Amino acid sequence: MKKLLLLVALVWFAGLSGIRAQSNSGPKLGIAADFSLPLGSTADVVNFGAGGSLVYQQPLVEKLRFSVSVGYLRFDGKEVFVGIKYRESYIPIKAGLKYFVTENIYGSVEAGVALSTANGAGTGTSFAYAPGLGVEFPVGGGRSLDFGLRYEGWSRSNGTRSFAALRAGFNF
Repeated sequence: MKKLLLLVALVWFAGLSGIRAQSNSGPKLGIAADFSLPLGSTADVVNFGAGGSLVYQQPLVEKLRFSVSVGYLRFDGKEVFVGIKYRESYIPIKAGLKYFVTENIYGSVEAGVALSTANGAGTGTSFAYAPGLGVEFPVGGGRSLDFGLRYEGWSRSNGTRSFAALRAGFNF
């Protein structure tokens, strides 16, 4: 089911890739590298996380955009047993809002789910939430470089995984 959901999301984003914004006010599709540093009890097991994401942004009104994102994030961690290190991957799917305080600086908030790609006990779906700040630099033709920093939390019945994340992306 998770693979089908991911496939549907990727096909949807691929269909939107033909959209070319003529200005900063049009719809945008972005691709990014994501890096995370664990916070709180997550740091007891996880060293870092890395992955990528696709983000579609649709302007709602001046300075406000609606966004939908899907990504892949792999966490690598510390040794949990002799010779065995922690490793787990997730597919976060979120929707949110991005508000531009100035022409280039924005605040954002996202919510959705993080699907574990592992099978077995302790895996499953988490509620994901992520407030953040960022800056977007136009590079011409409606394209832009997008750098963001966010706090992200993933909650489920057995606790919350939290981390600081950095996004380095390109919007077109």
